[in-house]
Amino acid sequence: VQLVESGGGLVQAGGSLRLSCAASGRNQIINTMGWFRQAPGKEREFVAGVKWFSSSTYYADSVKGRFTIARDSAKNLVYLQMNSLKPEDTAVYYCAAREGVGVPTGTREYDYWGQGTQVTVSS
Repeated sequence: VQLVESGGGLVQAGGSLRLSCAASGRNQIINTMGWFRQAPGKEREFVAGVKWFSSSTYYADSVKGRFTIARDSAKNLVYLQMNSLKPEDTAVYYCAAREGVGVPTGTREYDYWGQGTQVTVSS
């Protein structure tokens, strides 16, 4: 499975961005897709996840109410709509896929990763 993110960039605080993740080479069954982020000097952290077949969604407390994750099963795409962005949202955002069930928040639980896309929020 190959994952390619797009949609990152520079935005002012309070603005919005939409990230996309395209999945290809899906010979494996993917049950969960997630978004993680890593700020300079910090560990990679869970942002949001979606169960592929039920489309149930899960969010970190820090983004709940501001970010929305969604999947388009016909196009093998996952989106992360980010609204009301804050400077502390600045990070490299990674798309991840998991063959197992559930939506864990640990990076080790995911089997495939994209290269990441930079999101910078200026104050």
